[in-house]
Amino acid sequence: MKKSMEKGLEEMKDRMEKGQEEMKARMEKGQEEMRKGQEEMKNQIQSHVESKVGEIKDHVNSCIEKIEEDVQSVKREIGEVKGEVERKIEEVEDKVQGKIEEVEDKVQGKIEEVKEKVQVKIGDLEKRLSELEDRPINFDKSRPHVSQTNGQIPDIRRTNFYRTELKTRRQKPGGLQVLAADVERLTSLVYAECPQDVRDSLAAQYFVDAIRDEDTQHATRLMDAKDLKSALAYRMKYEAAKTVSKTSRNVRSIEVEDGTGKEKDENSTVY
Repeated sequence: MKKSMEKGLEEMKDRMEKGQEEMKARMEKGQEEMRKGQEEMKNQIQSHVESKVGEIKDHVNSCIEKIEEDVQSVKREIGEVKGEVERKIEEVEDKVQGKIEEVEDKVQGKIEEVKEKVQVKIGDLEKRLSELEDRPINFDKSRPHVSQTNGQIPDIRRTNFYRTELKTRRQKPGGLQVLAADVERLTSLVYAECPQDVRDSLAAQYFVDAIRDEDTQHATRLMDAKDLKSALAYRMKYEAAKTVSKTSRNVRSIEVEDGTGKEKDENSTVY
């Protein structure tokens, strides 16, 4: 009986050892299959990722090529526009230069024309001044004069009135010769007893004082005329030269402005 039990235990022990070995073998096999599955899945994932990365690279390269083509196209268009703009600028510059030269020629012609007219006017004025210097200033016969031959003494009130009128006399527009005649007449009335050279000097001084324009008055005074005729002649020459100079500047300014205006209109039309 004891032997039978020992034999049963021995068989059970063998079966348990055999079962453990089989379980161990199955576990090793399962682990091996699991490793193979993981390796296979890893390979599939890596292959999929590499495939996607390749697709992305191809897409990016395609986009880069398209961008480069667009950039080259834009560069070509910029070059074409730049060339067209440069041609337009050259055309405008040529037209503007031509208009400027045309205006300059017109202005120069006008200036020469004005110079000729000015020279003619100056010649006429010099001729008139020469005639004026060669003849005495005539007085109005209807105005009273003091007789210097009969030795009569003028009335004091009347003399004072003439003196006041002489001091307050002022030039009227266009009345230069009238002013000179009035000054000489009043000087003769107020200073009838003075020598002729004294009367001439006083008349010149009163004539200069009667000039309204301060610049002209100052210039005439600096000339230090000794008699009325010299002061009148210098005054007329100064006024004539001033008028001619002003007229010449105005004509030139008007011509330049007209030419500039036309030039601006044509430039606007071109653009």
